[in-house]
Parts: sequence; C-alpha cells; structure tokens
Amino acid sequence: MTQWVRDCEEVLQILGKSFPPGITLRHLRALVALSDLKLVARVSKALGVSQPAVSKQIAELEKIVGVPVVARERNRLYLTPIGTRLADHARQALGQLDRAAFDIEAMISGVSGSVSVGVVSSVSPALLPGTIALFKRSTPQANVSVSEGHFVELLPQLEAGKLDLLIARIWQPQELAGIDQMALFSEPVVVVAGRNHPLAQAGDVQWADVASYPWILPQANSVARQAVDALFAANGLSPPNNTIASLSLALNFELLRAMPALGLLPQRLAQAQAARGDVVALPLDTRDLLSEARCFWRKDQISKNAALSLFLKCLQQTTEDIKTIPFG
Repeated sequence: MTQWVRDCEEVLQILGKSFPPGITLRHLRALVALSDLKLVARVSKALGVSQPAVSKQIAELEKIVGVPVVARERNRLYLTPIGTRLADHARQALGQLDRAAFDIEAMISGVSGSVSVGVVSSVSPALLPGTIALFKRSTPQANVSVSEGHFVELLPQLEAGKLDLLIARIWQPQELAGIDQMALFSEPVVVVAGRNHPLAQAGDVQWADVASYPWILPQANSVARQAVDALFAANGLSPPNNTIASLSLALNFELLRAMPALGLLPQRLAQAQAARGDVVALPLDTRDLLSEARCFWRKDQISKNAALSLFLKCLQQTTEDIKTIPFG
C-alpha cells in the first residue's frame, strides 16, 4: 500500500468521525494562516497575536483531532496530509462565516438603486452568476444590468457614465485617468479544439501545427486580439488569417463542434466543457496570455452609488470563493 493511499485512508477516518467539542474559530484561522504563510512569525503578525499563542492554538487543535496536523523543522511548520485537508475544510468554513456576516451587513444597509456592468464574455460565466446572486440576495430592491463586449468598446462607456463597472481580462495593465481598478484573479487561457478535431488526439502539438487551422478569435480592434497576435509572434508565427471574430460563447462552442476550428478559453471553462466531452485542451504554452481579470470603476462614483459599492463587495466575495476551488 502506498503512502498516498495510507494518507487518504487516515484523512477519511479523521474526517468521518465527530470531533470532541472545543474547536474554535481561533483554531481554524491559525491553521489556515499557517497553511498560507508557512512561518509562525508571519501568522502571529497576520492574526495580531503572539507567537506562543499561535503555537498553543495549533497544539490544542492537534489534541482535539488526535493526530499531528503539522511537522516541525527548526522555526518552520509544515502541514501534514491531515493538516492540509483540515486547512482546506477550515478555509471553506471560514468563507461561509464571512459570507454570512456579509449577508447580514448588506441586508441591514437597505441598499437600493441600480448598477450597470460591462464585461467581456470570457469572464462573465465565472464571476457574474455568483456575484449577481449574492447581490440580489443581499438587496432584492436593487437592479443590475449587464452588457457584454470587449475592453476597447466598453471603456469609453465607463468613462462616459453609461456603465458603472467594467470587468475584463487585461493584457498589459496600466493606470487610467479618473479610473480605479482592482485585480480579481489570475487564470490561464488555453487553446481548445472540438473533440473531433484532427489535433484532439495528438500527443505532441506545437504552435506550428495550429497555424493553418481556422481560429475563433476576438474582434480585430480589441486588446484581446492584440494579445493573441503578440502570442503568435512570440512563437515565430504570423497571426492566423483564417479567422472568425465572435464574442458569443454559445456560438463558439457550436463552431468548434461543426468545423475543425481552434479557439481560446479560460482554463476553468475549458475544463468544464472538456468534462462534458465537448472540447479538448491542447498542450500549448499561452505564456500568461490575458490571464489576469480586473474590474474598473470611476473614482467619483464609489461614494455616490451605494449599489455599486455593494456590488464590488459581492464581486470580491465571489472572487474569494473561486480562489478556494482548485483547478481541475
């Protein structure tokens, strides 16, 4: 029996029994902080407690669980397989508690009004359903409107006040006059093909192999298209000339099914579609192409529009929820 199997069996045994009373939020926060920060000194600073207090909380947790959750080496602590699994569950539990506190605060605030959101299609499936659901649950009387497009056409609408918020994937981040921005998450973009594509079953695919196929790409005047062109150039190739410019995910999936085309999808969305058997991700390095998602809003609006302020908080909460779910 391998060590990995033994570890998994031990995890199942521990998680399958009822813990004795005594686990507190302090224990959970200390474990999660240790998982993230590695050093007791950093955990102590982050939680605002002494280093002996951190060590005591970990020792108490180990006593309650009944098995070691950390392995000690000099001044560093490493989580055991049990500790790693418990930290994952603790992170989810703390996230639920934070969301509950957020819900209560939002409901008490009585926010009303409206918020208009512009978003690129590659980001909306991951972020907007959860954000809007949380927003509407917190303030049913507030309204949301969503417009899809690419960054170049949505930014002028934000600057003109036609949009309150813009969410997009960024190629080369830069400061924008009168605009605040916030990084949300980073996620690789991958090259995908339909399951019947000639390259779908190829073991070793190079960039030179994909240049001659039709490509489904963003519009020619978009930042995303400029990034794609730069990616091809970085691989010693000219940009594809057999292209279909489309923002519609629904259409793009049908195109991948109907013809030997190639496209680009965020990794989470590509994994979901691959699990359904609709697409195959090709083993090509996209060099962090458009990997960072950001949101943008006018600096003078955050204090004037309570609905926008609340929507931003919902967006942050949803982003944190996404970060706790590993790829794959």
